[in-house]
Amino acid sequence: MDATPLLVGDLGATNARFALMGDAGARDIAVLSCADYPDLASAMRAYQARVPNAAGVRRAALAIASPIVGDRVAMTNHAWSFSILGLRDAMGLERLEVVNDFAAVALAVSHLTDADRRQIGGGEAQPGARGVLGPGSGLGMASVVPDASGRPVTVPGEGGHATVPAGDDREAAVIAHLRRIYGHVSCERVVSGMGLVNLYQALGAVDGEPDVPTVTPPEVSELAAGGDPQAAEAVRMFVGLLGSVAGNLALTVGAVGGVYIAGGICGRLGALFDDALFRQRFEAKGRFHGYMAAIPTYLVTHPFPAFVGLKGVLDDG
Repeated sequence: MDATPLLVGDLGATNARFALMGDAGARDIAVLSCADYPDLASAMRAYQARVPNAAGVRRAALAIASPIVGDRVAMTNHAWSFSILGLRDAMGLERLEVVNDFAAVALAVSHLTDADRRQIGGGEAQPGARGVLGPGSGLGMASVVPDASGRPVTVPGEGGHATVPAGDDREAAVIAHLRRIYGHVSCERVVSGMGLVNLYQALGAVDGEPDVPTVTPPEVSELAAGGDPQAAEAVRMFVGLLGSVAGNLALTVGAVGGVYIAGGICGRLGALFDDALFRQRFEAKGRFHGYMAAIPTYLVTHPFPAFVGLKGVLDDG
């Protein structure tokens, strides 16, 4: 057992995942529902109560689904907000690092093995920038670029809130319907858990269905697997739009080192995730098709990649 484990946490809109992290990897992993706790400190104390060894930890790192600017952090898709210094003192920590959730995943990609990822098309990764994105409760996005010495530097971003691109008239009609609801239709509105629901319901509205049922993201997947045509089209549109967005990220950062798809949704889709459709949309960049075809894309299969990145944050300090 590691003598001085680190406390790491991956905080999304729905769940807060905590673990103790050491050289042997993560242990004592717990997944808490954010809705069960009034604030982050309460969730951290609940984890400490479950895991006695966590109470003595003095260094911690948290990945949070929010831009991190200054000391005050407010989650994008959840009500928690906190002061980093205030949380550090309240929890009795000597050091607390807080980073964007996909910055943590981006830090992890250098440490992933072939067992932690599945390649979906493209060629061999080249030295250079890499892109990371992943649909979950929202759509996280970041990139990794080498510095002058070749050391990876993470660049967090909020590309999930960029305007979503329509690839054909059908997608344009769906986005037009969503625009009447949301005003601005970001990538996150269609490439995320609730995005899958939005696509399912918007397709019904576009097709004039009088009563589109209220569903959850897992229910859309279940309906698609059971042969429901509207749900199946929603899943295919989700995969296609993800491919387009991932391709835009690759072009923007010059991700010749590959693009990594994290987040839990794609893995849970299983056989419904159409690799060929994803790559077709990823590569469909006109005159840059050849450039895109060479870029590898990977589906991250490691269950907790952010934990790997967070350990790196503390080890580098």
